Amino acid sequence: MKLLLILIAAPLIALAILYFAFPERLVALMRSLVRRRGRLVQKSVTVDGRSWPYLEGGDPSKPALVMVHGFGGDKDNWTFYAAGLTRDYRLIAPDLPGFGENDRDPALPYDIESQAARLKGFLDALGLDRPHLGGNSMGGWIALRFALDYPGRLRTLTLLNNAGVTGANESELQKLSADRDFNPLVIANLEDADRLVAFVVHKPVYVPSRLKPVVYGDALKYRDLLDRIFWVIADEMEAKPLDDRLGEVKVPTLIIWGRHDKLIDVSCVATLENGIANSRSHVFDHVAHVPMIEAPKATAEVQRAFLAEHP
Repeated sequence: MKLLLILIAAPLIALAILYFAFPERLVALMRSLVRRRGRLVQKSVTVDGRSWPYLEGGDPSKPALVMVHGFGGDKDNWTFYAAGLTRDYRLIAPDLPGFGENDRDPALPYDIESQAARLKGFLDALGLDRPHLGGNSMGGWIALRFALDYPGRLRTLTLLNNAGVTGANESELQKLSADRDFNPLVIANLEDADRLVAFVVHKPVYVPSRLKPVVYGDALKYRDLLDRIFWVIADEMEAKPLDDRLGEVKVPTLIIWGRHDKLIDVSCVATLENGIANSRSHVFDHVAHVPMIEAPKATAEVQRAFLAEHP
């Protein structure tokens, strides 16, 4: 009985030590475990002289599925949902320039056309000719722009709460962005992180205070760059939405949304459905802006069923 108690207590004691003394190691351990569950490993490839870190999982002989994160996100946005797809697909999730562990060069142009062109360079570097491509939020906008700028390069397109189009209803983010002195998607301090999380997801998860400096450290470190990127794409969204070009999308398209999205209103689904001829949609009633994080298993199931129809 004593041995059993020791075996039970030892891991808990180790976690407590990590939490209080080495929170950065605890976060790294948690990230590693989630990646392992999704059968993902980190790799990198050089694109135009710039190193692109990315996560990859699944059999390299299986069809390639490339997923692009949104504003303020990174490659690990896809780790929770990866387990539902890496058995049947070669899943690849890069860090875009300006985010994650990629180059944070403030001199780069961060408009959507430039990011789509860089994404093409990434796919070319990996030798991916016609992958399945998808993205969330800003990443969905980039994926949509890729489909328009490089027709014939994709098998399918999956858009998760993507930016780049307008709906019948204005979102809360659009209303707040009218005040150029306040950026709703950039945090001012660690206490402000709770507001941001509640704004993005429908049911916020609790982040212990000891872990917040690690979890949100990059968001504070690169706050000025993130603020600049946000206004670049916000101005582009206002001036050049892609509504009138949706008819040019020729690949089968899946649209996934969260009904409680405060950033990009769910009315955008109708815009996409009406504009893209070969499209279908799925709206989750219990989700907000990031379905692959809020409902990873269900999101993967919807996408896997769609992809299976387009081998």
